[in-house]
Amino acid sequence: MAYTTVPKSTDYFTPKLYTGNYSTNAITGVGFQPDLVWMKTRTTAGENHYLFDAIRGVTKYLHSDTSASQGTNSATLTAFGSDGFTVGANNSVNKSGEPLVSWNWKAGTAVSGATTGSGTAKTYTGSVNTTSGLSIVSYTGNGTAGHTIPHNLGVAPTCIILKRYDGGTTRWFVYILNNGDSNGSTSWLELNTNDSIWNSRTEFNSTTPTSSVFSVGSQSDVNTNGSTYIAYCFAEKQGFSKFGSYTGNGSTNGSYIHLGFKPAWVLIKRANTNGDDWQLSDSKRGVNGAIKTSYANTSAPETSSDSIDHLSNGFKNRAVSVARNGSGSTYTYMAFAEEPFVSTNGQPATAR
Repeated sequence: MAYTTVPKSTDYFTPKLYTGNYSTNAITGVGFQPDLVWMKTRTTAGENHYLFDAIRGVTKYLHSDTSASQGTNSATLTAFGSDGFTVGANNSVNKSGEPLVSWNWKAGTAVSGATTGSGTAKTYTGSVNTTSGLSIVSYTGNGTAGHTIPHNLGVAPTCIILKRYDGGTTRWFVYILNNGDSNGSTSWLELNTNDSIWNSRTEFNSTTPTSSVFSVGSQSDVNTNGSTYIAYCFAEKQGFSKFGSYTGNGSTNGSYIHLGFKPAWVLIKRANTNGDDWQLSDSKRGVNGAIKTSYANTSAPETSSDSIDHLSNGFKNRAVSVARNGSGSTYTYMAFAEEPFVSTNGQPATAR
């Protein structure tokens, strides 16, 4: 029995490890041409996270760990290739001898048009993949609450990561429909900080996304007239992606979160209290009991603390740490599959 709506998970998302050479460095083996690449040095302290996408274009980056606007550097990511990407002589993405990790998503179908809803219609461009549930959308703000942005997914996204990129310092917004907060569409998390969830807010116009659009309010960080924004919109797909929340139990026999797939990538944030970093693990950096963690909101190197196990059908916390598993605390998570629990050939996944 086919369990997943995505034929093969690794055709649409995969982590990729590589070693820097401080020269032209063509990274292959991703398995597809990525449209969103997020990369990080693994051992060097003080190096930012770098996010590139095909809509903003090569050499243009954002940092998940800062509120800075888009930067441009001709020696960073210089090409999206058919089986990966190429980086140039830049220490942050290609330091000689440095182990690095990249997380790669495929979209692929170009879309463009005019925004809708309240106020003046503005232009948008994007790349969408309805199979894997990813839409990358760049839109222009109009300054009017109720501005609606087409995402072209055909179903409502359950997660949106949004950032203004044309100038000034602005926050990263992470909207997850089932984030564990009772305020629903008026709450979101901030990717570049360790703050708790922000609730009773109107940045997303207090409106749940529909199968065609998501809405923004009039705030400058999401909808300044004439400013440009990037939104990574994800629709949950059975056996491939899941976005939600769980409650910690404060035990080394930690809380188990059922995903319905073996995870390739898990991002976790304690939502009810300030002070805990975004915890990012993947299937390429270690095995159960020793899986490495990066912190999406800091420039720190990876660590082996805050242990997590990647299982055949979900993940399980193995630490008492409040960052992942504090007793009674609420956590929001995002996860993408290495393979579904039961694949299209009927074979069950195995744990790491």
